[in-house]
Amino acid sequence: MQAEIVSVGSELLLGQIVDTNSAVIGRHLAAIGLDLYYKTTVGDNLNRLTAVLRQALARSEVVITTGGIGPTADDVTRAAVAAATDRPLEFSERLMAQIEAFFRARGFKLSPSNRRQAFIPQGAIPVENPVGTAPAFIVEVGERCVITLPGVPREMEHLLVTRVLPYLRDRYGLKGEIRLRVLKVVGLGESRIGELLTDFMEKGRNPTVGTLAHLGQVDVRIAAKGSEAEAAQRLIEPVETQIRERLGDLIFGADAETLESVISAQVRRLGARVAVAEWGSGGVVAERLAAGIGPGFAGGIVLGGADGATRLGADLSKDVGPEARARALAEGVREWHAIRVGAAAVFENDPGSTPPVTVVGLAVAVDGRLESREYRFGGDLPSMKIRTATLTLDLLRRALGSIA
Repeated sequence: MQAEIVSVGSELLLGQIVDTNSAVIGRHLAAIGLDLYYKTTVGDNLNRLTAVLRQALARSEVVITTGGIGPTADDVTRAAVAAATDRPLEFSERLMAQIEAFFRARGFKLSPSNRRQAFIPQGAIPVENPVGTAPAFIVEVGERCVITLPGVPREMEHLLVTRVLPYLRDRYGLKGEIRLRVLKVVGLGESRIGELLTDFMEKGRNPTVGTLAHLGQVDVRIAAKGSEAEAAQRLIEPVETQIRERLGDLIFGADAETLESVISAQVRRLGARVAVAEWGSGGVVAERLAAGIGPGFAGGIVLGGADGATRLGADLSKDVGPEARARALAEGVREWHAIRVGAAAVFENDPGSTPPVTVVGLAVAVDGRLESREYRFGGDLPSMKIRTATLTLDLLRRALGSIA
């Protein structure tokens, strides 16, 4: 069986808010082994929403809507669900009592428009909302159902977890579990990773393997479905082992781990601290280190030009490239702070390139040993800064990892 999500609200289409509800619902459905095949976003239009719901019911056993059940005239979801399931709206005294109690307990005045929220399609299962004013409801259509939830994220997730998931497990006898493992990779593009893992990404496999690209980083997702959580996890383990063998130390972590959390653990293990010097990058590396490794961060210096490097003992007046300058700065900032680890990032435009290219030099000095890299980036400056910060942190991770 399959599920789909219908997110309702013109503000979603206009980009005024981001639809986080669909992501939350998707994660929870995966956890109970219910496949999610479609997500649709619809504005506050009764006819369009009704048409989308009819299409959803024609192809999916479980349809979950979020949003559009507030008290105002543009909240059309309850009317659309009624129209799509060919039943009238009915007033629920039970839900009205719950809404009144919610307002009364908080000393708020009940607006006449809140009465709209007590109307649900005839025969629907009412779902009281103890954390908000928008009651939810479930309409069963034969073996299918439409589950209508509020759009406020906190209210939506509370009702999803406490009422909807137990309902789905009970009604459909859901016993499967889906477990995810996300391996995080820096240093190789998504297309090349896809080539290396192509046999794992064939259709029909369990676990499934897919990739998701970020600026400077690629996530490799392993998703397994089993009769229970432990069974799904057992399916993941051999696939993860093989992927790690192929990608090696390009993988810096998994799941909730970040480059910062890995580096933080490394500097704690070594009893070391890290300082960084940046020229042209605006302090993006220092910002991530300061936020991510806590007391392991000794400080950051943002330089406006070669003259500012003299206090670090780095002579950047010579006509050398960004990588050489980064090496000088990494060692200079390490010695200036009198610590074991220094890092540096240097941005320079290549005036001879068409279209324009920025040359980025990165370096890490650990106990006097230097590692460095040089990259050529095109595109917008914010994207280049994000990639630079990620690659600098990865170089730092590798350098710290080589110390016994």
